[in-house]
Amino acid sequence: MIQNPILRGFNPDPSILRVGDDYYIATSTFEWYPGVQLHHSKDLVNWRVIGYALDRESQLDLKGIEASGGVWAPCLSYDEDACIYYLIYTIMRSTNGNCFDLDNYVVTASDITGPWSERTYLNSSGFDPSLFHDDDGRKWLLNLEWDNRPGYEHPGSIVIQEYDAERRELIGSPVSIFRGATDMGCLEAPHIYKRNGYYYMMAAEGGTGFGHGVTIARSRSLFGPYESDPCNPIITSAKVINLNRRGVDDYLKPYQYNPDSILQKSGHGSLVETPAGEPYIAHLTARPLASNQRSMLGRETAIQRCIWTEDGWLRLASGGQRAELTVQPPALKPAPWEREPSREHFDSGEWNMHLNSLRVPLSDSWVSLRARPGYMRLRGRESLFSLHEQSLIARRLQSVHAIAETCVEFEPDNFHETAGLTLFYDQNMFYYLRIYYSESLGSKCLGILYADNGVRLQESRMPIANWDRVHLRAVIDGEELRFYGSPDGEQWTQVGPVLDASKCSDEYSKYGHFTGAFIGVCCQDSYRKRKHADFDYFEYRELQE
Repeated sequence: MIQNPILRGFNPDPSILRVGDDYYIATSTFEWYPGVQLHHSKDLVNWRVIGYALDRESQLDLKGIEASGGVWAPCLSYDEDACIYYLIYTIMRSTNGNCFDLDNYVVTASDITGPWSERTYLNSSGFDPSLFHDDDGRKWLLNLEWDNRPGYEHPGSIVIQEYDAERRELIGSPVSIFRGATDMGCLEAPHIYKRNGYYYMMAAEGGTGFGHGVTIARSRSLFGPYESDPCNPIITSAKVINLNRRGVDDYLKPYQYNPDSILQKSGHGSLVETPAGEPYIAHLTARPLASNQRSMLGRETAIQRCIWTEDGWLRLASGGQRAELTVQPPALKPAPWEREPSREHFDSGEWNMHLNSLRVPLSDSWVSLRARPGYMRLRGRESLFSLHEQSLIARRLQSVHAIAETCVEFEPDNFHETAGLTLFYDQNMFYYLRIYYSESLGSKCLGILYADNGVRLQESRMPIANWDRVHLRAVIDGEELRFYGSPDGEQWTQVGPVLDASKCSDEYSKYGHFTGAFIGVCCQDSYRKRKHADFDYFEYRELQE
């Protein structure tokens, strides 16, 4: 059986694609580098990360971008005649003033693993772009046109414009073709599919929170008008179906939390069919803690088996509209992947696929696997509050029952120099178990620094003057976070009190952010940016699902 979510922990906005017998999903990465995580499966059950599409600054410039900006809602497609993969993506630069300053780009590749081309600029009128390849060979760009005018419906409408692949530019003029299939509001994420002479418009409505849903409409003409499915939304977890929220700019909608559903926020769908014609919809979802409805793992990806009705509409095979945890797989041979090791020893000379940086690409100027073989060397740069150049290497938190551990050699000379282990949501919300120099104690110490919705706080300190190697551990058990330190990796001492890990979530953020928690290691030097820390290993293991 398919066990949802198929992509756990901060993997939102799935765009699913089949090429031959292979299935791929691209997901949003926001301010994290590299950009657009790519996942591969042979059976829709077992998935693994195979790489990223955007791995250099010429494709992806994120320095200074606010948290929850950056890469939004990529769309992965394939031109069968030319044997070329297309990836359309948004870089959201600012949402200040409700203006949504953004740029949409396209990159291409002959192989899903790359190399992907340099980016080509498309437009800046709105987010969630996608590319539709019609059967006559023409290509069409769709995106939500953002409307920031007072008194007009937000977000706006879906517009379409032809894309000339040879000239690598948009031609003609954009045309508004769709304003939503329901009154749920917050229209976004358009995808067009063609079947039996109909153009099907799949979209997300209700906002990417607890009121989220997948809707569908159809037309005999690409330009509409589009007829709404009478059973819309076809997928949702919302407590109240089709609540009239047109023109209302509230995306999280906590009042739509449905206690009867484990999978919440179900929406933003993308359609794929097996060679036998079995339809599945990959969609965004979240699993908030039952105790406080906070989604520590961010928005994840699930998949649902569907059927086509005799009158040509999509329905969940399970019946109803609610996304299911367990789904019947397609009639394909099982293809599990080899289990990945939990500990990264930094001795292969190659970067672990699960490790990411913030806003800037990996560079020997600040992080190296060669400077000291068998270690990852981080040169200290700006603080965890920075939007520019942090020396932070982290991976997605994929379970609320997990342990992260590292061993670091670091000798701070003054209070400007720190290194350690962090549970990180964004620059306004993180917990940091750090090694630092205490002038008042005249000693190297362990202590906790954290940001609580932008407020800087400190908790506890423990002298470790005689520790040459410092082992650090974070234990997450539901909403509880405990930090530990050890001189040998055998005898552990808890540092500070039990902390509230669930604060690292969309629901706790007062800034309207919507990403997910990462856990990793970092180093700061706000004096000369020369001090380095050597990390011997980084381990992440899950205690239970």
